[in-house]
Amino acid sequence: MSVIALHLVFTGYGHWLPNDPRGSGSRDIRQEILETLGEIHLGRKRIQPPREVLRSFYRSATPLLRHEPLWFDARARDVVGGSVGEAIALRRYTCWACAVLRNHAHACIRRHRDTDTIIWDQLASQSAGALKNHLGISAERPIWADRPYAVFLETPADIERVVKYIEGNPAKEGLSPQKWGFVQPYDGWPFHKKMHAWTPRKGKPLRETSL
Repeated sequence: MSVIALHLVFTGYGHWLPNDPRGSGSRDIRQEILETLGEIHLGRKRIQPPREVLRSFYRSATPLLRHEPLWFDARARDVVGGSVGEAIALRRYTCWACAVLRNHAHACIRRHRDTDTIIWDQLASQSAGALKNHLGISAERPIWADRPYAVFLETPADIERVVKYIEGNPAKEGLSPQKWGFVQPYDGWPFHKKMHAWTPRKGKPLRETSL
C-alpha cells in the first residue's frame, strides 16, 4: 500500500541520544566522546529500562554535550506550535494532529509533494528559528536533534491510531489539552468520499524510518 500520511517526531537536542538505553533510530554516533556511554540499539527496545537507568545515563551524558539541552515551558511551547502552524500554512500542508511537549513534539501530516525529509526540515527550521528569537539565543545553537524521524502511515486506521496517540501526549506529561488552529479533523482521506462504505480495520504494522 502507498503512504498516505506521516507521523513526524521532533526530539529536543540532547534529549534522546543515539545510544539512549531505550533504543533509538540512529545507526551511528557522530560525537566520539559519547561512545563511552554504551552501544547503539537500533529501534525502540521491547523491554524498556527502569527510570533510574535512564536518569543515570543522562547525568553522565549531559556534561559531554556541546550545548545544554533545553526544556520547553508553556510560552516556548506556544512559540513552537505557532511557528509550526506558520510553516504548515506557507507550504500548504494538511495537519491532522500536533502536540508540543516539554522536550519533543509530534505532528501527523497528510502526504504531500514534499518528501518526508523536506516536511520535517520545514517544520523543524521554522520552529527552531522562532524559538531562538524568543529565547534570545545564538542562531548556531541547536533546538532539535538533527536526525529526522518519521513513521509512514498507510491506512485510515493507522492515522486514527496516531492522531489519538498524539492528542493524548500532553496529558501524559501533566499538561493541558492542546488545541491548534492549524490542525484539521481527520476526515478519512483519501477515502473520505467513500466513508459511508468504509469499515475500520486493523492496519498493517507501521514502518518507521530515521532519515
